[in-house]
Amino acid sequence: EPVWNRNHIESVQITMAEDFGVAGRGRFYEEVGCLRDVIQNHLVNVLLLLAMEPPVSGSASDLIDEKVQVLKAIKPLGRHDLRRGQFEGYRAEPGVAPDSKVETFAAVRFAVETWRWSGVPFYIRAGKELPVHATEVIVRFRRPPLDVFDGAGAHGPNYVRFRLGPDVAIGLGARRKAPGEEMAGEAVELAAVDDGHGDMLPYERLIGDAMAGRRELFTREDAAELAWRIVEPVLGLEDMPGVYAPGTWGPEDEMQGFAPPGGWVDPV
Repeated sequence: EPVWNRNHIESVQITMAEDFGVAGRGRFYEEVGCLRDVIQNHLVNVLLLLAMEPPVSGSASDLIDEKVQVLKAIKPLGRHDLRRGQFEGYRAEPGVAPDSKVETFAAVRFAVETWRWSGVPFYIRAGKELPVHATEVIVRFRRPPLDVFDGAGAHGPNYVRFRLGPDVAIGLGARRKAPGEEMAGEAVELAAVDDGHGDMLPYERLIGDAMAGRRELFTREDAAELAWRIVEPVLGLEDMPGVYAPGTWGPEDEMQGFAPPGGWVDPV
């Protein structure tokens, strides 16, 4: 907790990549797009868990109270905070308009104006037909004042990786001395992986909690309204999303220069 603040953390990035298309849900996707489908709800909730203060108890109401405080501190998005893309072939999907402007990829920059996080950019990107199927968080720490090893770049592997799916893991990116006589470093990631043995499937857990009246995984009316307030200014844009080839990380031209300090870290 002592390092979980703007003094030590440079940026936070969240990636939800899907290596498949709309899978026959073209008509549904035409009504929502990537922003409404996964960013406004699922991925913003991941951001809230990373940015919120510790709740005073483990109750659902106390947990949501802290999430609401973060939502109040997030500035509404402007056009400069968003990049949109559409994969080649989307318009040929059943139920999709031939001139559709719906995004199948989006990258968004959030500003959380609290004492803990002011000045730390939070980036979220999500999309379909991307190179891998994975959901990850990268928390990148600020560069140390002195490089012990030769050859260290401005943004070395100085991060914590939280892999949320399809498998669950946590990794620590660091540098170690490379073999040999020279004082040269090499990147290494130390990882711990949860084998998932005995875990419930996500919807099993969700339905079970709903039946039991446990509300920790659910939102509240005021939280939902605040989340919509943040994204509402960029919903319904009429500009054409940049086109990207399936198997790539979104529209290259639109994404030029739009990245956290040190660049995006792609899931593997």
